[in-house]
Amino acid sequence: MPGAGAPRGQGQPAAGMGTLGRPWVLLFTYVLTTLELTCLFMQFSILPYLSRLLGLDSITFGYLQTTFGVLQLLGGPVFGRFADQRGARAAFTICSLAASALYLLLAASCSPALPGVALLFASRLPAALMHTMPTAQMVITDLSTPEERPTALSRLGLCFGVGTILGSLLGGTLSTAYGIQCPAIIAFLLNLLGAILSFTCIPVSTKRASAHGQADPPGKRKASVFDLKAIAHLLLQPGVLPVFLVKVISGFPSGLFTVMFSIICMEFFGLEPAQAGYLLSFFGLLLMITQGLVIGQLNKHFSEGALLQASVLVFCMVGLAMASMSSVLHFCLLMPGLTFSLCTLNVVTDSILTKAVSASDTGTMLGLCASVQPLTRTVGPTLGGLLYRSFGVPVFGHVQFAVNFLVLLVLWRQPLPQKRNRVQ
Repeated sequence: MPGAGAPRGQGQPAAGMGTLGRPWVLLFTYVLTTLELTCLFMQFSILPYLSRLLGLDSITFGYLQTTFGVLQLLGGPVFGRFADQRGARAAFTICSLAASALYLLLAASCSPALPGVALLFASRLPAALMHTMPTAQMVITDLSTPEERPTALSRLGLCFGVGTILGSLLGGTLSTAYGIQCPAIIAFLLNLLGAILSFTCIPVSTKRASAHGQADPPGKRKASVFDLKAIAHLLLQPGVLPVFLVKVISGFPSGLFTVMFSIICMEFFGLEPAQAGYLLSFFGLLLMITQGLVIGQLNKHFSEGALLQASVLVFCMVGLAMASMSSVLHFCLLMPGLTFSLCTLNVVTDSILTKAVSASDTGTMLGLCASVQPLTRTVGPTLGGLLYRSFGVPVFGHVQFAVNFLVLLVLWRQPLPQKRNRVQ
């Protein structure tokens, strides 16, 4: 049988790949991801000021953030299953169209003649279908071998870094020069372009029947996209749940800090909006370096288990230092370690989890992984605000150290099992 025994990413082509080769598909995937993240950070840069302009207080703004997080949390696993069943082209196209709808409603909320607050909350609804990053991770997972997967996934960090830097700078610059409505209109047009690129340049499917799993037997009824039992069943497969729990628990304290970051910048660091934008751009630069260069090199010399333990250990060290942090300079010195831990934790756990499931379920698994961040955004504003008001900024360092120290003890006593690729 031609292609039998070939590793993923090699051998027989994926169904629906058409005339575009693997390098072009990967290139378009990176371009679409960068485009969507740039627009997303353009939105983040104007959303607090638009909320203030519409008369929202901090509590209502928290509800707005929570709404976005809940919708992405609920939509992530289901959309991942949709991507598995309907393919990369449909998934990318729907992501771009949903983002276009969000930015169109956001632009409309800026108009004094329209009900701004209602449109602002309505603009959160398409977030349930905005899952470009896990879709891109699915495509890269489908088109890469298990050995090169951590490096391939880490390159998405370059997209995230570019999106963070460009989005933050463009959002502030355009809103200052042309009004707060301008970034939303530009984002709307860019996502329409993304939908066209997705429909014309992304293959129908990037799956291979000869990879980890086989297609459903003839006569078997195809499972529904909304089959929550099938989605939850993935977590019960061998080696999946422990890694997933490490991903959720280890990253949760830093997620709380991230949710409260804008408040901390204003009240604790005393930064102006432009200065906070520069700090965010520095974070984006560190993301680009860490995921684009550092993790790929480390993956050549160390196992995924060793990298996972290293990320948790650095989390502990950063937590201790954060507990005594007193200025923005101290935070800048901690950012490289924090960025390394965040990037390594996400890349390594995503790689391990996608190897533990069949090729037909990688999108669903990555959808579950993508739900971790919205989970933090859902409970973070309330819990993080309570901790910050009661104990101040040092509490985030104490929580991060305590939680990750316990995770590190578990990893040292009982290392996580890792599966090799099952080639058929």
